[in-house]
Amino acid sequence: MTVSRTDKGPLRRERQPGNVRANRVNMSFNDTELSVVSAAANRDGELAPAAWAGRQLMAVAQHTLIPVSADTGDVLRELIRSRAHLQETLTALRTLTTPTVPFPVVLGTPADRPRARPAERRRARAARDGPGGAGGGPGSGPQGG
Repeated sequence: MTVSRTDKGPLRRERQPGNVRANRVNMSFNDTELSVVSAAANRDGELAPAAWAGRQLMAVAQHTLIPVSADTGDVLRELIRSRAHLQETLTALRTLTTPTVPFPVVLGTPADRPRARPAERRRARAARDGPGGAGGGPGSGPQGG
């Protein structure tokens, strides 16, 4: 199917030899229905209302679009909202039930006596020994000066 544009007219398909479209469908809308169809046609790609309606009809006829009633649509939207809320609730529950570790765990140490990190050991030793204490000052130790 090729598409051509006349001088100032709308975009039109070229006629295809051997493919006569003699069957027509006449549609009538009131003002409210036409405004809904026109809005949908503009939203889906600036189509003419009849072109949009034709695409929708063909999609339903070919089973690629399954129309649902307004009530069914409302039920589906509520199910989707409920599922999202359930996922948020599960995430919150998992966060609450996950045990938190009160201190950093070092592999290979008993759980009741965790091994301190080197920086924490230095601070604890300095606090215990004081500024002029037994082994905390510079110059003390095997490399002292």
